[in-house]
Amino acid sequence: MSLFRRLFSSKSKSDQKSKERHIDDRSKYMPEIDLPVDESFMMNFKRNGGKFLYCDKDEEVLDSFDKILLENDWYEKDVCCFDIGLEHKFSGYNLNYVKNSNASFFFATCEYLIADSGAILVSSNQLREKKLTELPDNFVILASTSQLVKSIGEGLKGIKDKNKNAIPSNITTIKDFEPQKEKDFLSYGSSSKNLYLLLLEDL
Repeated sequence: MSLFRRLFSSKSKSDQKSKERHIDDRSKYMPEIDLPVDESFMMNFKRNGGKFLYCDKDEEVLDSFDKILLENDWYEKDVCCFDIGLEHKFSGYNLNYVKNSNASFFFATCEYLIADSGAILVSSNQLREKKLTELPDNFVILASTSQLVKSIGEGLKGIKDKNKNAIPSNITTIKDFEPQKEKDFLSYGSSSKNLYLLLLEDL
C-alpha cells in the first residue's frame, strides 16, 4: 500500500502536520531521516509551495482536473499544450488548446518527480524548446507514482535509459511553486510557477 493511499485513507491532517512539524523542528546538524521516496517527495513538494491532488484512478484524475478549472475559472480559456495525447484525454472540457505561451495555463506531463528536492523534472518532450520563463505562470502537470525517484541523478539516468536513440534536450527542473503576487523588475525572468500536480497511483 502506497504512502499516499495510507495518508488519504487513515491519517488525519493533524497527525500529518504533527509529523511534518517534528521533522522541521530537528536541528540541521542531526543526521537526515531516511524517509521513503513518496513521503520525501510529498513533504518537499509541499514545502516548495506546490499543490497536488492524489488520484486513485483515471476517473479521479478527470474529476480533479475539473475542480482545478472551476477553482481558477479556466473553462473556455486557452491552454498551452504540446502533447496530443493530453488533448485527446482531456477533450471534454471546452478548452482551446494552443501551442503559444499566451494562455491561462500550461498543461503537460513530466519525466520524473524528484523526492529529495520536491522538484519536477521536464525536458523538450514536454516543453519543446521553450524556456520556463516563456510559458504561462500557471502549470498543471499530470504524473504517476511510478515516476517518483530519489534524486536528480536517478532521473537523468532514467531519461537516458528511456531515450537511448535520441536524448531529449532542454532538460530542467521546476521547484519553486510560489506564485509571484506582483510583477516587478526584481521578479523578471523568474521561473516560479503556480503549479498543480495531478498524481495518479499506478503502483
